[in-house]
Amino acid sequence: MLTVHAADAVIGAPDGADSVAVDGGAVVAIGRYAELTAARPRARVRRWSGLITPGLLNAAAPALLEAAYHPDPREADEHGTEPLTGDALTALGMDDARWGASARRGLQRMLRHGTTAVRGPFTRPAVRTAVARSGLRVHAPGPAPEAASLDPLASVPEPADAFAAELTVGGPADLAVFDVPDLAALRTEGAGRCTATVLGGRLVFRRS
Repeated sequence: MLTVHAADAVIGAPDGADSVAVDGGAVVAIGRYAELTAARPRARVRRWSGLITPGLLNAAAPALLEAAYHPDPREADEHGTEPLTGDALTALGMDDARWGASARRGLQRMLRHGTTAVRGPFTRPAVRTAVARSGLRVHAPGPAPEAASLDPLASVPEPADAFAAELTVGGPADLAVFDVPDLAALRTEGAGRCTATVLGGRLVFRRS
């Protein structure tokens, strides 16, 4: 469906651009809200506070999904809510089914941080299946950050270093929205300020 996403600014776009028009899975226009909506009077409009950026790349995904367990909310009393690693992970006696369920929860947490792409490789079949079904883009193996974090911005000097791809007309409609006034605030506050994630034109996360 033709949709115009409007915010205070679009990062990586010409000065003054505050909106992105998306049709299906592709970006069809980037510019000022008034111009985009005038040219597309039937478009659905989603208004956001803050910044629209390209979706983020989590380069630590193999460690987060294959060397950590993301507890089910029903396990919070026993295991807490943060990913388990090391001895705590070993004590769980993980099997394929549990790895798959953990990966699905981990991927959902990544979406809540504006992630639209992950860096591979993934060696566990259950994790590979979860990643494939999530729709997240999978990038080729490359350098991994020293510390794995659900926040892709935690391991890079500048937010732009974590952008999965440039935001261009004709490119994939992979967007993240952050409730911050500028890139300096995003760098300071991190991807936990994500309020929406759009993957292939679909709104896959929206903070309530």
